[in-house]
Amino acid sequence: MTHPLARPLALAACLALTPLTAGAQSGDLPPGLVSARLLPGWTDAEGNRILALDLQLAPGWKTYWRSPGDTGLPPQFDWQGAGNLDSVTLHWPAPQAIRSGEVLEMGYHDRLILPFTARATDPDQPVDIRAQIDLGLCENICVPAFLDLRAPPAGGATDPAIARALAAEPMRLDLHPACTVTPLADGLRVAMALPPGEATLAAIELTGHPQIWVSGAEIAQTPEGAQAVVEMVGPTAAPFDLDPAALRLTVIPADGARATEMTGCAPTG
Repeated sequence: MTHPLARPLALAACLALTPLTAGAQSGDLPPGLVSARLLPGWTDAEGNRILALDLQLAPGWKTYWRSPGDTGLPPQFDWQGAGNLDSVTLHWPAPQAIRSGEVLEMGYHDRLILPFTARATDPDQPVDIRAQIDLGLCENICVPAFLDLRAPPAGGATDPAIARALAAEPMRLDLHPACTVTPLADGLRVAMALPPGEATLAAIELTGHPQIWVSGAEIAQTPEGAQAVVEMVGPTAAPFDLDPAALRLTVIPADGARATEMTGCAPTG
């Protein structure tokens, strides 16, 4: 597992490159992107916009999931240029296994359609969506990219491409896998039991605590079965209190079945 100091250093190296700005109609795209736009989507019965970020990646390029692992660059969204917008919920399709050097991480290649729900401040008025997005685009090395995109007006019907991406979210299971939390000199080690069946990848997130660094998950075989194991380091670089209900486990099966997601765990030991 990469120590948390390595990630800022890798990011600093990437940021030494000059990010490029891309608009929905611009041909001036960052390296690795063939096209970038916001799909207009539709308005639901409650007045919310259902729309999506649509990225077409060049062959051999990839971008990262919300919790990519030790070295990936997760996308960051700024919605301040939007109008009549109360809140946004991102609906992440199950990530793919992507190779970064000798490490498998979580992300997307070829095309990413990332749906989101934009809730209106005033449901009787349209929501105007503008997003400024920082993301990593990677071939052999990662390049930071900046996109400034505005959505066209909402359409009148469900977009099949967005609907397929929504259906590709991990299946949420009402399960609380066994977990163990072990203090380390600079934080915690967390192990969560994986469901039966071989897993290609797994991720453990600590929701609601962005200040806590979480490593990519290693899959360990134990007498009790397979476990996903991560290390967590907080701002104090010391052990800290952890709420098991805030842990989220995502599992990508090796057999191509639908990914699963579980929130909360049952501490043991």
